[in-house]
Amino acid sequence: MELHHIRRGAGAPLVLVHGIGGTWRSWSPVLDALAAEREVVAVDLPGFGETPAAHDGGSIASLADALTGFLEAQGLRDAALVGSSMGARLVMELARRGVGGDVVALDPGGFWTPGQKRVFGGTLKASIRLVRLLQPVAPALSATPVTRAALLAQLSRRPWALPRELVLQELRSLADGPAFDAVLHQLLHGPAQEGAPAGSLPGRMTIGWGRNDLVTLPSQVARAQELFPDATVHWFERCGHFPHWDQPRETVEVVLAATA
Repeated sequence: MELHHIRRGAGAPLVLVHGIGGTWRSWSPVLDALAAEREVVAVDLPGFGETPAAHDGGSIASLADALTGFLEAQGLRDAALVGSSMGARLVMELARRGVGGDVVALDPGGFWTPGQKRVFGGTLKASIRLVRLLQPVAPALSATPVTRAALLAQLSRRPWALPRELVLQELRSLADGPAFDAVLHQLLHGPAQEGAPAGSLPGRMTIGWGRNDLVTLPSQVARAQELFPDATVHWFERCGHFPHWDQPRETVEVVLAATA
């Protein structure tokens, strides 16, 4: 399946994979800095941004298949992979399958306890309903620090400081992604993330986690390390669910060092 994507920069390629409800533009706080050092390939997953939805609506398996097919078609099967949230789970799944090179997974999904998953599903569903209702006034709401803080407090430790353009594009993509509901259903009710035995990954794996993440709680790192024992963990201090939003400079440094 062809995925809409952008390419910037030159050098060893980095493939960036966004989370649920996002697009390639979700990486905008770090895109230029990464492209100054490497060739960056940022994709829109099926059913998000400018890529049509998959035939099954969007299971983790089909998203991973689509991403693998894209990498093979683009000559990027051995490229370094960087994912955020659901995208982090996807790049970990590809590494488990032997696809890709070095991997950086930022606050990956898939490691909740059953109770945490119920809370995640309930709060995210409520947030999306609100975001969809507020679409007519989204430009005005994204223009002020107070409303940015109210709308994105679950995702960022400092939502009031996020650029207006980033907030507006995220509100739009969260509301408009045709695969959002189907993918969320799969995340909540589909198969659990499988792990990779020690010594089986095709490259190095770095898991980055925000100390203040309210979506994938920091306690989940223990389960992630249990399933992926070769992974190393980097903690982002004063950081919520998206290190590339809250700590963009540090995120660039971690990604470049982990995939050098």
